[in-house]
Amino acid sequence: MKKGARLVLGKDDDGRRLDRVLRIALGNLPLSAIHRALRKGDIRVGGERRDPESRCRAGEVVEISGVVLGPGQDLPSPPPVAPAPALPILLETPDLLFLNKPMGVLVHDGPDSLEAQVRAYLAPSLQRSLSFAPGPLHRLDRNTSGVIAFSRSIDGARDFTRALRERRLAKTYLAILEGPIGAGVAWRDLLVRDGDARDSRVAAPQSTPGRPALGAKEALTEVTPLAVSEGYTLAAVALGTGRTHQIRAQAAAHGHPLAGDRKYGGHPCELPYYLHAWRLSSPGGVLAGLPPAVEAPIPYYFIEKVRELFPTGKIEVYLGLEKR
Repeated sequence: MKKGARLVLGKDDDGRRLDRVLRIALGNLPLSAIHRALRKGDIRVGGERRDPESRCRAGEVVEISGVVLGPGQDLPSPPPVAPAPALPILLETPDLLFLNKPMGVLVHDGPDSLEAQVRAYLAPSLQRSLSFAPGPLHRLDRNTSGVIAFSRSIDGARDFTRALRERRLAKTYLAILEGPIGAGVAWRDLLVRDGDARDSRVAAPQSTPGRPALGAKEALTEVTPLAVSEGYTLAAVALGTGRTHQIRAQAAAHGHPLAGDRKYGGHPCELPYYLHAWRLSSPGGVLAGLPPAVEAPIPYYFIEKVRELFPTGKIEVYLGLEKR
């Protein structure tokens, strides 16, 4: 049990509601308990009582004198000092960090995850904050490679998330799909996520129009074939929505599973599947300090597979890169 502490509000706490910052900083302490402590004066800011809805100011000191913290409610401690990992950085701004995620690396969970590596890398340069920690701003499956964005500040997290939600950021993947696709196509489906099976599926058509399956969410994916050979298609895949396993589930449902994706009905290959988050585009300067697009170099094993399956051309030609 612990009682009493002094915490300093950081830049990323500035302007946020005091009770919301304390809820994060005090690790799951009930909001009612935080409100009660503020009301009694057991939590003070700058030596004064504050209302729960008052706004934080960077540099102010929060004094906690009468709040008893139990297991799992420890106050934040400084991050451990560790050698910064060699991250595959594509672009770094004051607010955002873009990486080229390798295949086989988890984004979340565990000391070897990309999230843990990013936090260790940023620890020496980030100001302390009670309510903010850098983290991934969108998802990539373990065996999907390519561009992924992390927040370096709360402003970066807010701006990026808002732009993504408003579809002012475009994500384009490269995929090797089973079966020939002769022309561009848009897949618009309803996806249902099965948390127990950890997969997604396209909902069956409903007998009652206008009543989607319980928990179903719209998924929109645009597929542009770049090269076609007997039995396979190299495609640029643009996401209109961001559902879990969206590309994998829709591709399988439309008869074109990712090459190697046995979880979704694909035939076995050398790798679990071939999917690379190639480009994250922000046309028109959606986010300050970003170029029109951030691209992740295509992995060598992906290029080798393209050369094997589509021997009549070079991948640089398929992607329109030779003229750059």
